[in-house]
Amino acid sequence: MTMQEPTSTDISIQTDRLTRSFGSLVAVKELNLVIRSGEIFGLLGPNGAGKTTTIRMLTTLLPPSGGTATVAGRSILADPVGVRKSMGYVSQMISADGALSGFENLLLFARIYGVPKVERRKRIDDALGFMGISEARDKLVRTYSGGMIRRLEIAQSMLHRPEVLFLDEPTIGLDPAARHQVRDRLKELRRSFGTTILLTTHDMDEAEDLCDQIAIMKSGVIAAEGSSEELKRQANTSSMDQVFIHFAGEFSDTTNFKDVARARRTAKRLG
Repeated sequence: MTMQEPTSTDISIQTDRLTRSFGSLVAVKELNLVIRSGEIFGLLGPNGAGKTTTIRMLTTLLPPSGGTATVAGRSILADPVGVRKSMGYVSQMISADGALSGFENLLLFARIYGVPKVERRKRIDDALGFMGISEARDKLVRTYSGGMIRRLEIAQSMLHRPEVLFLDEPTIGLDPAARHQVRDRLKELRRSFGTTILLTTHDMDEAEDLCDQIAIMKSGVIAAEGSSEELKRQANTSSMDQVFIHFAGEFSDTTNFKDVARARRTAKRLG
């Protein structure tokens, strides 16, 4: 069956020859992506493939060297403030303060996001309940498990009710039970609020379980794109691990000390 072309109102994220260079290194090269509203989209690839650089451009943290993109209908070049208001972002870097309680962290973010004062307590209560951490609202975040920290960070990013949520390795460093809890909450976000989610992951089971569509990046370009079933047919395999190897290579020769150190720091703080 041929998929119907999405209209502009169906599109949540679109890139047009999006490019980023660092000197002579082209990290992302003329990237063209169309992500539908309400979709969970996985951006996969080895370290150094350009995934995080792509997300940093889409979240306006890094200006592109060429091309452009829209997020929730807003241009990352012409309306970066509008883009930031319409999105939430959970990176691998720490965003919750361990010296504050879960409630205090959310209150701080509600102020940062400009949530009206009269709505803050209800939104915080709703966010804690939705992410399943209401019972820990008054406990210091330093006492939280890794899964609870990640759910708190997602709750923070959703306080201003963004249309689009960006997640960089949302379950890295978590034990299997915590990974499933986070995945379930992400599915519920999409079901309950129609949130568009763009995530990166190295977990192929996670990508297959969560993502409607997947793009595999290699050396700054898209090597393959489609649903998990479509990608498995293209690679003539029943395994998503083999899909990754087929399109991206078995390992990345661009992985460096900084990549490894960042992943280990994230795993340590969540573990």
